[in-house]
Amino acid sequence: MTARHPLPMQWLFSDERSAMAVSRLAASLPPGSGIVLRHDGLPPGARWRLLRRLMRLSRTRGLTVLLAGDPATARRWGADGVHLRQRDAHRAHQAHALGLILTLPVHDGREARRARRARARGVFVSPLHPTRSHPGVPTLGRAAWLRIARLAGGQPVALGGMTAARARQLSRANSITTGWAAIDAWEEKAAKRRARAASDSDQGESKMAALRDPARSTLDARGRQKHGRW
Repeated sequence: MTARHPLPMQWLFSDERSAMAVSRLAASLPPGSGIVLRHDGLPPGARWRLLRRLMRLSRTRGLTVLLAGDPATARRWGADGVHLRQRDAHRAHQAHALGLILTLPVHDGREARRARRARARGVFVSPLHPTRSHPGVPTLGRAAWLRIARLAGGQPVALGGMTAARARQLSRANSITTGWAAIDAWEEKAAKRRARAASDSDQGESKMAALRDPARSTLDARGRQKHGRW
């Protein structure tokens, strides 16, 4: 993906505290989604290998992968773009020169103005709602979020307790096209999908057992009815 293409409207933010591997979460994303790979605590070699796994997945699912860090590393490792922290906003010119997609986090008006000066393609404005990853942090609320998002200038992406339903409500209420990003929402979705798959597998095994031994299946059914287990 190049800077000429539109940004994804839904994003996964990686979190080392997540109970589920980011590569597994990425595999459950809808095609065309985006990923911001953080995992700053990993050794450089392990972090590079994780990024490469995500980039291979991105080619089959049309994902956009940004590396949180510095532009030179993002370019060298083959990421689609770079997610700069506010303290590194002065490196924006390097990201542009390297042809990388550039995004920044934004939490207030000062950071929004900095993102506008950096000409960020996307701005992750947060926190809109309470979030498990940052308990107790005051939320912006819809009015403040909208004001900051407009001030930042780039494609606004709502972060903090977000779900697809909340993103639709936000867009309808404010007549603004906004993306959304999450950690927990994707993890919960993947967990539900795994639970459904396990349930379907159990039902399939029961059906196969019934086909192999229909007499035993009938006896088991009668026994459960007799003892009130249905």
